[in-house]
Amino acid sequence: MDSSAGRIVIGLISGTSADAVEAAACRVWGTGVTARLELLGHVSAPLPRAVRERIWSASTAEALSLLNVELGEHFARAAEAVLRHAGLDARDVAAVGSHGQTVAHQKGATLQLGEASVIAERLGCPVVCDFRVRDVAAGGQGAPLVPYADWVLFRAQGRVRALQNIGGIANVSVVSERLEDTLAFDTGPGNMLLDALVRRHTRGARTYDDGGRLAARGTVDAPLLRELCRLPALKRKPPRSFGRVEFGEALADALWRKHRRRPLDLLATITAYTVEATAQAYRRFILPGRELEGVWLSGGGSRNPLLVDGLRKALAPLPVHPLDSLGFPEGAKEAACFALLASEHLAGTPQNVPSATGARRPVVLGKLVPG
Repeated sequence: MDSSAGRIVIGLISGTSADAVEAAACRVWGTGVTARLELLGHVSAPLPRAVRERIWSASTAEALSLLNVELGEHFARAAEAVLRHAGLDARDVAAVGSHGQTVAHQKGATLQLGEASVIAERLGCPVVCDFRVRDVAAGGQGAPLVPYADWVLFRAQGRVRALQNIGGIANVSVVSERLEDTLAFDTGPGNMLLDALVRRHTRGARTYDDGGRLAARGTVDAPLLRELCRLPALKRKPPRSFGRVEFGEALADALWRKHRRRPLDLLATITAYTVEATAQAYRRFILPGRELEGVWLSGGGSRNPLLVDGLRKALAPLPVHPLDSLGFPEGAKEAACFALLASEHLAGTPQNVPSATGARRPVVLGKLVPG
């Protein structure tokens, strides 16, 4: 392959909320400090409701193994869709980087589904998968992994920037000129807990609070908000990562049983909790000793005006911007991250950030399935 032309890589991910498979077609040049990425195309392929429900409920080995293969088919179709969208052929692709669908994540173990062999068989090109487990083997938490891409894509000379993602779990990357100076960790709940409560309130008719309209009709329960902010998870110092254990179905069930008679107030309170947990993380771990240029938002939560307005007020006078203002579409960011990580796997360049994950050393992430 002509190195001056870069390599074409497809990135795939289904977020913690399991709404859709995000697929990004990218061209990547260089590696490490010289790496550059151009987005060629992005599609969002919604997952069927029945599949989403199995993701939330699968608990047996049989259910997980069947789901693994089925999700592989959905990921392959998303990859094919983004190739058509970008006017590319699978023969142009150096590799697919598939994060998969996280079904379990805790200290010392992590599990993503979406069988890479299925993707490789359908597309006929190599697939890099299971990015998190090598970092875990090296003593890290396997998350967050987006800081490397945040540093490649959004660092600026002489500036310190916070890239705040509000996906199922909210996480931040604080990037400057040197990768080793990156601070990154999960700030707390994102959309996962709120989405779970929306499903309960609407009996599955809605999967998220579109525009924050439901929460806007409620009133924040101040005592409940204080109780949530005292949960032990938010007191942990970075490096830290969260998942369904902290903010998944178990917590949603407990909250729903106790507060279901005031559902809109509960949604308003959980929205406020997401805001306060994020602001608390900034006050404790980011702002002391750092002068930030600003905060740039991405993820599904960045499209919730109630949540964004709350963050702007909570973080003032720090400027809060949409990620798109940096010239990169926020919806494509996470998928592009795994395209970049796959490219770096092919180059043999470590892609984890030990200061973020707690790993003992930089390691090359991912497993390669031949095409």
